[in-house]
Amino acid sequence: MKRFVIEQSEDEFYTSHTGTALIGLCLNRMMPLRQRLKKVAPPRKNAISHADVVSSYLGLLCLGKSDFTAIETYRQDPFFRQALGLKQVPSEPTLRQRLKARADAFRWVVDGCNTLFLQRCGARFTPLDMGHVPLDIDVFTQDNSQTHKQGVARTYQGFDGFAPIAAYMAQEGWLLEVEHRQGCQHSQKDFIPFLQRVLHKARQLTTSSLLVRLDSAHDAYETCHELMAHDGVDFILKWNPRGQGKQLWHQRAFAHGTITRPREGKRVAVFNDPTPQKTHDGQRLAYRRVIRVIERSTDKKGQLLLEPDITLEGWWTTLSLPADTIIELYADHGTCEQYHSELKTDLDLERLPAADFAVNSLIMTCGTMAYNILRYIGQMGLVGPQAPVRHPAKRRRLKTVIQELMYLAARLIARSRRLVLRFSRHSGLNYQAFERLYYRLAYP
Repeated sequence: MKRFVIEQSEDEFYTSHTGTALIGLCLNRMMPLRQRLKKVAPPRKNAISHADVVSSYLGLLCLGKSDFTAIETYRQDPFFRQALGLKQVPSEPTLRQRLKARADAFRWVVDGCNTLFLQRCGARFTPLDMGHVPLDIDVFTQDNSQTHKQGVARTYQGFDGFAPIAAYMAQEGWLLEVEHRQGCQHSQKDFIPFLQRVLHKARQLTTSSLLVRLDSAHDAYETCHELMAHDGVDFILKWNPRGQGKQLWHQRAFAHGTITRPREGKRVAVFNDPTPQKTHDGQRLAYRRVIRVIERSTDKKGQLLLEPDITLEGWWTTLSLPADTIIELYADHGTCEQYHSELKTDLDLERLPAADFAVNSLIMTCGTMAYNILRYIGQMGLVGPQAPVRHPAKRRRLKTVIQELMYLAARLIARSRRLVLRFSRHSGLNYQAFERLYYRLAYP
């Protein structure tokens, strides 16, 4: 085996993150981010512009880096600056201080541009087989134990951190909004304003009927009333029994429901309860409840139990589909856990970098935009017969997008007042996917 000679060139420049060029096109051609940030407040004379600060941080997030110190790696990187359309790359102190000084203003600008990006990029919002576009809303936790950041509190998962709420749309999992929350905040607190914003954004993106899916933390009168006030919106809301007697429901289910036996020692009864149980402002809300009762007399290994184990579940819904279909549709709500994982792990947003709550709220909003940009690049470049990855899929994980397209090496050449990216002949399908997507974004 031959040994390599390790050298550093003084007249050539190579980059390992050519995917930043795709990020820059999305930021500068698909949304008015730079123009809107100029209107926030003029920076001091000779200071780095707001757009350069925010764009730099969005570029970091799309490379899977959330810490402010990561910007120092790219301060002397001409490709990073050119790819994102920056005049200057901020230092770590400038990045940290500017985001803190203008956190609220920047957050509203980035949030608005995120919706505009989904409108303009030509994103597909694939509906379910029934024709509804799913809109999944769920709370997740971020472990920030042993820190003194504002808003860190005990979460429902038993550790100290934050408990933001997110809304994902369509089968691709487009992220409409993430609201940063304290760790101890109940899911239903301030939920209605969030739901109203999300439904408004969804209506800007599609005219199809929406299917909102929520877990039992949102089983409240005001939630159902708000959802039923919107045309073209159906919902499946997990029922919270709140101390209901299992034995009573057990008797009713096995007397009137459809009974199946998945295995020896296990019986499942499913039935519809058409009687509306909720009222709001003296009015009864017209929708039904699907009930499922599971009775286990043996465990999965066949061991007999002293007393049958009874599991009670239910779902409120405005759909007229069969009960089994309602249960299957709600089971797909669990895909949110994959989206949460991508946001926290692939974008490095588990432990947030700032001590100030407002700055971390801005970071989560920037993470929303970075998530959608990477999702879009994955859908356009890594899904289809010419995709460089091995197996077919409806969507690609953000980590796959970062590995396959963001960290793609090339040589940067300045020639005739033009910048040329020269890839290796061994880049293969990755190069083809990058070239196809770049020209689509650069010359729409």
